[in-house]
Amino acid sequence: MSTSAVEIQARTLAGYADASRLRQVQDRDWVLDQVTGAPESLIDLGSGIGQLLQEALERFPSLRRAVGLERSEHRIAEAAARLQPYGERVALHRADLTVPEPLPFRADLITQTSVLHWLYPDEERIFAWAAAHLAPGGRFLLTTYHPARDERGLGGEDELVRDALVTLGTPYDEVPGLLERAGVLPIATRTRTVDELAAVVGPHLAVAGHLERDAVVTVDGAAQYEHFHAATFGDYYSRAVPAQQRPAFFRAVGESAWRRQQERGHVSHMPVRLWQLTSR
Repeated sequence: MSTSAVEIQARTLAGYADASRLRQVQDRDWVLDQVTGAPESLIDLGSGIGQLLQEALERFPSLRRAVGLERSEHRIAEAAARLQPYGERVALHRADLTVPEPLPFRADLITQTSVLHWLYPDEERIFAWAAAHLAPGGRFLLTTYHPARDERGLGGEDELVRDALVTLGTPYDEVPGLLERAGVLPIATRTRTVDELAAVVGPHLAVAGHLERDAVVTVDGAAQYEHFHAATFGDYYSRAVPAQQRPAFFRAVGESAWRRQQERGHVSHMPVRLWQLTSR
């Protein structure tokens, strides 16, 4: 059986530049808008295809060193092509952020957008790492999403996935068990509450302040969201269905999103917090 285009996209996380416009690009600009002065060094944790690094290099000519840590080799390759014009000002490292290796310098600025939930339950390691890599007076700017959870720990993207699985024949009440058997921990469960995160941050970094906004995702059609899901979440959720059902699964996620758009005027709506963290 041949592999569908959207399955290939999910495996390689391709098409993120387009998909990120629905949500993640807003975080990038929001974070960089908080940067003051003339930073000389930046580390972006979960740097993806290099969009934040590129924007930072354009905004801040003072940046002599912009470093990205990213797990996906496909995204690193895309970032390398994007950032090639900036030459030796840029370095990209393949890294698992749950066990990050040390770098031989401290940065004025560390950023991380739309990533922390993927590090659950080991988020404390990245806070300890950041504390060790912040230069005196430096800041760690971090965004976290906080979807409402139901009694089974599902919320946000999990709800669209549940709709898709029901469409494919799984009874509604059996979806949490299906996800658990597939090793899929709901994203809303992976996302700690603000108070829980503050307790994890506390031993390593000081909270100098925060901002909050509502993240609203809207789409123009089912196909747009289908590709957003594949580019953003990869094959994380689709492993819960047999291989022959995966193309139908991605279509069903897109169709669920489009129904919500038509019924509610948006696909999803959740609070986002931008943390401003400093050394203790």
